[in-house]
Amino acid sequence: MILLRNLTLARAGRPLLEGVNLSLHAGQKVGLTGANGCGKSSLFALFTGDLHQEAGDLELPPSWVIAHVGQETPALATGALDFTLDGDVELRRIEAALRDAEDQHDGEAIAHLHMDYGHIDGYSANSRAAALLHGLGFSDADFTRPVAEFSGGWRVRLNLAKALMCRSDLLLLDEPTNHLDLDAVIWLEGWLRAYRGTLLMISHDRDFLDAVVGHIAHIEGRRLKLYTGNYSFFERARAEQLALQQAMFVKQQREVAHLKSYIERFRAKATKARQAQSRIKALARMEEVTAAHVDTPFEFRFFEPVGSPDPLLMLEDAAAGYGDVAVLRGLTLNLRPGERLGLLGRNGAGKSTLIRLLAGEAPPLAGIRREGKGLKIGYFAQHQLEQLRPDESPLWHMNHLDSRTRDQDFRNYLGGFNFHGEMATSKVGPFSGGEKSRLALAMLIWQKPNLLLLDEPTNHLDLEMRHALTLALSEYEGAMVLVSHDRHLLRTTCDGFALVSDGGLKPFDGDLDDYRKWLDQPAEKVSPQETAKASAPKRAGDRNLPREIEQLERRMAQLAEEKQRLDARLADPSSYQAADKAALQKSTARQAEVAVKLAEAEEKWLALHEALENQRA
Repeated sequence: MILLRNLTLARAGRPLLEGVNLSLHAGQKVGLTGANGCGKSSLFALFTGDLHQEAGDLELPPSWVIAHVGQETPALATGALDFTLDGDVELRRIEAALRDAEDQHDGEAIAHLHMDYGHIDGYSANSRAAALLHGLGFSDADFTRPVAEFSGGWRVRLNLAKALMCRSDLLLLDEPTNHLDLDAVIWLEGWLRAYRGTLLMISHDRDFLDAVVGHIAHIEGRRLKLYTGNYSFFERARAEQLALQQAMFVKQQREVAHLKSYIERFRAKATKARQAQSRIKALARMEEVTAAHVDTPFEFRFFEPVGSPDPLLMLEDAAAGYGDVAVLRGLTLNLRPGERLGLLGRNGAGKSTLIRLLAGEAPPLAGIRREGKGLKIGYFAQHQLEQLRPDESPLWHMNHLDSRTRDQDFRNYLGGFNFHGEMATSKVGPFSGGEKSRLALAMLIWQKPNLLLLDEPTNHLDLEMRHALTLALSEYEGAMVLVSHDRHLLRTTCDGFALVSDGGLKPFDGDLDDYRKWLDQPAEKVSPQETAKASAPKRAGDRNLPREIEQLERRMAQLAEEKQRLDARLADPSSYQAADKAALQKSTARQAEVAVKLAEAEEKWLALHEALENQRA
């Protein structure tokens, strides 16, 4: 058991936790959440002994082995497999002792050491390490490659493999899904569910947390509170607390009452009673998620694109790759305004290569890439963070984009990305990865693209920023192609998927559950069409109405949440005293627009349910 008794923790003189009491039992899997800078990583440093408490007690079983992912990996000549095996310290100790005993021809010691080696499953260590590396996306050819030859992102994966190789009692993972593709995330999810030790994990991936942990430890106001259940349960519980604490609760209830009265009009009709009940449940979910994020520091949305050609962008029998080597061939794609496409595919299949081709960063090696007149691409990829000027500020970067806009307007805009006060004029160099990502997104959004190409946009972003980005992308009226390991973002913002596989691009007629099933099949035996077909409606002419309803309910939830925010803003008397009257007029216009869209969505929701009832009859 882990015990924290009246514990106070500080870093650089700044208090992070005060008077914390917490007990964790062996085998529990706990997600650690809280705003950036609240002390999550410092708490990990406390467990590893790199940081000590100011007051109180931390009790850990003295025999426990603690594993964590190293922050840096030196340029070693050690091969990837051997580096992973180094994670099992006891294995390496016995192997070293065996070598010494053999050199000294000590038969008795050799016999005892072989018994110890078998006891810790030493004879299967190589296969276990290979399985870890395969799960994280490494090929057999990578096993003997020196660590020094791998890029930064792949070294992060090697550090993770080394930590998982350790036969630990306590495993500490800080953002383990960063730098992983979706297939590696799904593999890691299964591995952690089977892990028998105690897990304490920091993650900003809500689907990953939901699938792995059974408790959430949330840091807020220098306090640490343990919630039973996964992240969704925590979100609902925290929503209830916030609703009780804030005036927003009253405003939410007023809105819910209005929507319930809408439902009552249909309840009297026997043919629509079931739809009304389902709608009530959907409204309950909307309220919970909205309340859980009322205190988010982020508030932004994409500008409406100024015109969109049709088609926006075309590929005709195109090939893409690196240098003269084609990774993808026969690429045919026709992107039209409003299309929202998620790219799926195994690690290394070429998703980022395709995004680079679409963005125009690399010319096609064969075939045609044709842009529509008036195409304006907004491209986001992690390597673009390196192009930010480290000695310049967020405000400088915005001015560099658009010298005609006033500094105050830029400051107001940057505030929506949580760059307030001095942070807007601070040098970008010392910023965290998340802060740099937020700035890159702010710059992209300002340019009003009509086609977004996003390659892992949520890396380094915390839960609140991911939530804000999800809402903004859901409201975005342009076209989008998205690569992401964040399944919540993919489910919420994409209307369809395409599969990058076998050196080409194919439509994927299924959802993320179908994709998980496809990943579990041998790549050479099962086609994505066969996997998706198993989950498709039985009658070939049927529409997938449950999926359409689910997508529409997510859209309605987002609209309801935005409407509640706008209602709250316009109900505040101080809004009408502000100097920026244009912002007030914009909020009023948007409120009316959202109300219309919500009403249209509700009508469509009822029509879809009626069609589903007829389909089942």
